Amino acid sequence: MGDRRPIVIDLEACREEGASNTARASLTDLYRSDVFDDRAMRARLPSAAYESLRETMNKGTALDPRLADLVANAMKEWAVERGATHFSHWFQPMTGHTAEKHDSFLSFSGDQPIVEFSGKALIKGEPDASSFPSGGIRSTFEARGYTAWDPTSPAYIRRGTRASTLSIPTAFCSWTGEALDTKTPLLRSCEALSREAVRLLHVLGRTEVRQVFTTLGSEQEYFLIDRRYFAARPDLVACGRTLMGARPAKGQELEDHYFGTISNRVLAYMEDCEEQLWRLGVPVKTRHNEVAPGQFELAPIFERSAVAVDHNMLTMDVLRKTALRHGLVCLLHEKPFAGVNGSGKHNNWSMATDADENLLDPGSDPGQNARFVVMLTAVLRAVDTHADLLRAAVATPGNDHRLGANEAPPAIMSAYLGGELDEVCRGLIAGAPAGERKGAQAMRLGVTSLPPLPRDSTDRNRTSPFAFTGNKFEFRAVGSSQSCAGPNIVLNTIMAESLRHLANRIEDAARKSGLEVAVQQVVQEELKKHYRVVFNGNGYGAEWQVEAEKRGLPNMRNTVDALEHMACDANVKLFEDMAVFTRRELESRATIALENYEKHIAIEAQACLDIAATMVLPSALQMQHRVAVSLSAARSADSTLDLAPQESLLKGLAGHVSGLLRANSALEQMLVQADGMGHGEHGIVRAAFIRDQVVPAMGCVREHCDALEACMDDELWPLPKYREMLFVH
Repeated sequence: MGDRRPIVIDLEACREEGASNTARASLTDLYRSDVFDDRAMRARLPSAAYESLRETMNKGTALDPRLADLVANAMKEWAVERGATHFSHWFQPMTGHTAEKHDSFLSFSGDQPIVEFSGKALIKGEPDASSFPSGGIRSTFEARGYTAWDPTSPAYIRRGTRASTLSIPTAFCSWTGEALDTKTPLLRSCEALSREAVRLLHVLGRTEVRQVFTTLGSEQEYFLIDRRYFAARPDLVACGRTLMGARPAKGQELEDHYFGTISNRVLAYMEDCEEQLWRLGVPVKTRHNEVAPGQFELAPIFERSAVAVDHNMLTMDVLRKTALRHGLVCLLHEKPFAGVNGSGKHNNWSMATDADENLLDPGSDPGQNARFVVMLTAVLRAVDTHADLLRAAVATPGNDHRLGANEAPPAIMSAYLGGELDEVCRGLIAGAPAGERKGAQAMRLGVTSLPPLPRDSTDRNRTSPFAFTGNKFEFRAVGSSQSCAGPNIVLNTIMAESLRHLANRIEDAARKSGLEVAVQQVVQEELKKHYRVVFNGNGYGAEWQVEAEKRGLPNMRNTVDALEHMACDANVKLFEDMAVFTRRELESRATIALENYEKHIAIEAQACLDIAATMVLPSALQMQHRVAVSLSAARSADSTLDLAPQESLLKGLAGHVSGLLRANSALEQMLVQADGMGHGEHGIVRAAFIRDQVVPAMGCVREHCDALEACMDDELWPLPKYREMLFVH
């Protein structure tokens, strides 16, 4: 059935083949060495040009086009010195991945070759827009699209085998100016949040604040398997997950993998990845074994959201490419293996002012707590009011295997605050005098009675989809293969709307009763209205499902349910009011998300059919024949033998073979029926059919395949087994 032995890797050769060993340079010298960062700009640009570019990068001001040629020439010289022969506009279309087209620096003056890179080439590129998903924004024949340099995210070098490429982060839009990517709306959402947060802070008396940034630190979980096993599993190659596989004798039952000693082979891979990421300016901090065997995690330090999203996309690319050099394959699917934990991407989100003040840090000074409580109130209101959008932001076919299981947050959007913060908020809702809480005076803006709130005043709740963790919220429902852009576009937008709402209310109330009384009143009323979204208990428990329904919280259990609400009129109005999406842009994304669901399941179903028909069934029939021949020979040799157990084995094999044939036929019919259906509005009708009919039919095929695997000769089984793939040595 093919060679299923693991690949033997020379660990030292892997280290040498990658970027230079970290021992050869200090971490401080290595970090950002392949990034056109502040050091490179300061050294290579005239001071006026440098200051102008820094202003654009830090404050989002418009770039003076006259500087483009100066910046382009400095970038080119810096890149060529590092071996770059090409440049690329690197962008993030609505595929969930990244895209790039490489152009060489080579030009000609007459017949003489020269190295050239103009300001025009830096600022704008023109890839074919018709070949990327547009959700109806662009027709197939409307091919023109533009990439536009994003100066807020630094350019960097990607090292190849023989040469390197200068990669320039860009936005991607259509000829008509509509966003065809995830970067453009992310930048718009950052601007919207900054605008509304600054306004609210000014209402609260913080008039020195000029800009507010969202910050992000995205933990990345992933699996590693031997490359040879991967190549022998058509389902992993086509779908990124196993469509069948019997449960191994040992999985994660002993809980011995989590934070366990990292094997030498995996550690060499991690070291290789980290060195590349440090060179690219990705602030990777943590590495460790995760819960499931073969599962690992990498976590960075916080950065501004737009840059952090770029860095997470780079991280996934580095993880995938580097694995191949080590004889491994990196699986980023949310559920590569049934029966063990899947992978997520914990989206640690917060807000900071231009003075680096974290607006979600309670602080050690009680005088700051009024501002913190207002911001906290805005977050809770946003999560409660726009729970449908938060759920839709993490709705993918891969995430359907996680959300709601006892390994990931439930599909119900709720927030966790912990005991001490919960007590404070309940006291505010009740309007209890401070003396009844902590022996101080009632909350007043500037001199508040609220006690200092230490960052780690409570335990962490791993079952909450949106948990406060000291100075940030951890959105734990994001899938491991997802771009962080979508969830953060939603987070920023709903928070911007909530900040605007509170600013309007406080401003109106302050005209009548003064600012301090207005803050007290608005916070109390808004917390009382939206505190239903706070849940500090076990989100995995069945009782929470009942309790959430009583509270009126939506429970969208799968991708189709969630996406049905994505582009409703209320959400269109929200995004248009915040200048993040137009109606066409939002509806296009809902269409693409549903098409993505349909296509992924269709690929899985076809792969399931093919594997069952061309690999499992022939092997099972061969096993059935062996048993039948053996049974017949035993009967002929001695008619008195007790052959009942062997007859039972034969019946079991025959039953599952017949069952698999029937299940395959049923799945095939479901796919034909799905192909013949109209898409309906945004494809919701066909997507619902696939969810309700095709997915269960795939489950029936798997049931028989897994049963056959458990009773067949190991040498006959055509696929690498879980017990082989899950443990990386």
